[in-house]
Parts: sequence; structure tokens; C-alpha cells
Amino acid sequence: MIKKKENEKDLQSNGTKMMFSNKYLMKLLWPLFIEQFLVFAVGLLDSVMVASVGEAAVSAVSLVDSVMVLVITVLTALATGGAVVVGQFLGQQKKDNANKAADQLMVFSVILTLAIIVIMYIFKDQFLSLVFGDIEKDVLEYCNTYYIIVVASIPFISIYNSGAALFRSVGNSKASMNVSLLMNIINVTGNAILIFGFHRGVEGVAIPTLISRITAAAVMIALLRNQNRQVHISRGIGVKPDWGFIKKILKIGVPNGVENSMFQLGKLILLSMISGLGTVSIAANAVSNAVSMIAVLPGMAMGYGVVSVISICVGAGDYGQVRFYTKKLLKWVYAAMLLTNVLIMLAMPFIIKIYGLSQETGELASQLIMVNCVSAIFIWPLSFTVPNVLRAAGDVTFTMIVGVASMWIFRIMFGIVLGKYIGLGVLGVWIAMVVDWAVRSICFCLRYHGSRWKNEVIK
Repeated sequence: MIKKKENEKDLQSNGTKMMFSNKYLMKLLWPLFIEQFLVFAVGLLDSVMVASVGEAAVSAVSLVDSVMVLVITVLTALATGGAVVVGQFLGQQKKDNANKAADQLMVFSVILTLAIIVIMYIFKDQFLSLVFGDIEKDVLEYCNTYYIIVVASIPFISIYNSGAALFRSVGNSKASMNVSLLMNIINVTGNAILIFGFHRGVEGVAIPTLISRITAAAVMIALLRNQNRQVHISRGIGVKPDWGFIKKILKIGVPNGVENSMFQLGKLILLSMISGLGTVSIAANAVSNAVSMIAVLPGMAMGYGVVSVISICVGAGDYGQVRFYTKKLLKWVYAAMLLTNVLIMLAMPFIIKIYGLSQETGELASQLIMVNCVSAIFIWPLSFTVPNVLRAAGDVTFTMIVGVASMWIFRIMFGIVLGKYIGLGVLGVWIAMVVDWAVRSICFCLRYHGSRWKNEVIK
């Protein structure tokens, strides 16, 4: 556990004005919970509705979405890089620089995503063949349709992610939550109308996704063009790339993007191995993955708040408050994770019953969920919240190296050894995941106790 170096009483006795009240922190954090829950809930509703189209449609949407998750992961990392830069400039009281960084985040997001979709369209056939291999004709046709429509939404989801990150950097997470709510209402409503009303195929899922993301991007831009906001973007459309600011954003965003994309790639590799373990393992793993998303949702949501708060403290050069708010927010993460995971464990018989699993599959899923929940309570916060503190301070290269190395060595290689060669099956993969979390926790806590991470502030 991280040792407290400063407390609020000590800081105030030294004449230090606390940057954030509990009211501010709660106002920042609760919309993040709602926003993350919407992502999970809407994804679940989408899968239920597309299932009515047929198994081929479900397969196609799942395959293309696995690629889209990878792309969006990279774009989210870029947005986080922008949020860290803006937050540190705000802490330094350089509001003009914060607004310039906001402009450049938006400009580069558009440039990057336009390049991405051009490449993805030009090499569509080769890309589908390379990633998905030899798939059935009807699945391939659905893939083509869904791919063409959804890929067009990439620039718009990037603009939304960037705008959400900018609002979080000033503590206004309610704005991004409201836009997310609007986007998801349009998405779900559109799906229901096109699938059940007009009996469309996968385009009934793809078109609302595109429209909802266009709407979210337009609303974000309109909100951020308000010059009275603490952080805003320019009204004009002639903002030119400033590579000095873009490099600052990429310094944070690229290592974070590499780490997150490697994490998604690792999950795909392990999923491929699990697919060869039989139907029981596949079903138990799928159910446990769905439950695990809920189990870590509070921590993931609070992670965005940690980046916002700590980046401002780092920008101000007040490392006493960095440590104070790290400890406070870490306590809150532990409390939220404890409550969530205890509830999941108590509800486990009901969860297994809802999915209608066989006795064998249900017993295996129960084991996996139990392993995940117990580890999420004790290990997850140190493994994922502490590195957010380091990222907010600009220490992203270290977090990338540790994250990628630990994942490949312990989660993937050790998971394959435990699961395939020692014979623990899918349980071995989940045990390896816990080992990965533990190794990450040790490395990140040792780094945090040192002082080298304090030398990466944006200037």
C-alpha cells in the first residue's frame, strides 16, 4: 500500500490551499460512473438486438467491433494525452497554452482519423482477409456492410473522446456524460427502429452508430466553441497544426496508446487459445468477461478523474497535494471496488441462473468470477489507479514498458503455460491475469515511492 507522505491538516498548517474539495471530487466522479455504465449497458443492448438478425450478423458485428475497439483504444489514449497536457497547463496557470493544446488535440484527432479511414477503406478487402481469415460467405457480406458504415464514424468518435477528455480536465464531467447519454439514446433508439421496425440487417445497427457519433461530435464542438469556458477551442475553422503542442500531446498519448493496444491484442491472443479448450471454457470465459467489466467499472471511471486531478496538481508543482489526492482517491477506489465486487459475489447464483448455463459451465464461471472479484478488491486499484497517477505526471514511458512487458510475460506466456501445458485450462489464464496485476502493482508502487516520475512535467 502507498504510504501517505502528507495529510490535509499538515498541508493547511503550512499555508497550503487545497485545490479540490470533496464536493468538487464527487461532482467530477459520479458522471464518470454513469458514462462508463452507459457504455456497458448500450453494448449489451446492441448485442441483444443484433441477435434477432441471426448468428451470421452477430458474428460479423463481433468481428468488426473487435477491430474498432482497438482503433478507439488508440484514440482514447490520444485524448488522454491531450487531457494531461491541458491539465498541467491549467495547474501552471497557463490558460492560453491550455486552450492552444485543446485546439491542437482536435486538429490532430481529425487529421489522424481521416488518414486511418482512408487506409482502412483502400485496403478493406486485404484487411478483412488478414484479420478474419477464411470466414463464411454470409458472415463476410455482413462484415463488409457493417465495416463500410462504422469505419466512417471513426473521426466523430475521436472528436467526442477528445471533447470528453477536455471537459474532464476542468472537472466538468457532467457535460461529457450528457453528450454520451444523447449519443446512446440515438444509438439504441435507431437500432430498435431499423431492426424491429424496418427489419434491416447489420446496417440497422451500423447506421444509428454513425448518426449517434456524428451528433455527439457536433454537440461537443458546439459546446467547446463557447469562449467563456475555462478550456475552449477556437471559433474559426482555420486552425493550423502546431507541431510543438502536438508533440507534447503525443508524448503522453503514444506510449499510452501502445500499452492499451498491446493489451487488446493480448486479449485476442488468449481468446484464440481459449477457443480451443471447448464449449464449456468458451461460455464460462464469455460470461466471466461480461461480469468482470462490471466488477472493474467503478475503478475505470475513477481513473479518468485521477488523471484530471493529478495533472493539475503536477502542473502546479505541488507534489504534497499529488500524494494527498492520490491517497484519497485510492481509498475511494478501494471502497467502490469492495462494494461492487461483494455485491457481485453475493449475486453470483442469480447471475449464473440468468445466463442459463449448464452445471459444469456454471461452476467454472463461478470460479473465474470469484478469482476476478477477490483480486479486483485487493490488487486492481494498485495495478491500474497508481499508473494513472504516473501518466498524469507525464511518466508514460515507464508505465508503457511495465504494462506491455508484464502482460506479455505473465498474462500471455504464463497464461498459455498454465492453461495449455499445465492443464488448468481457462482458470490458468485467469490466474495468470492476477499474477500480471500483482507484478504491475509492485512495479508501479515502487516507482511512485521514488522521485524520477516528477521530472516528466510538460513545459
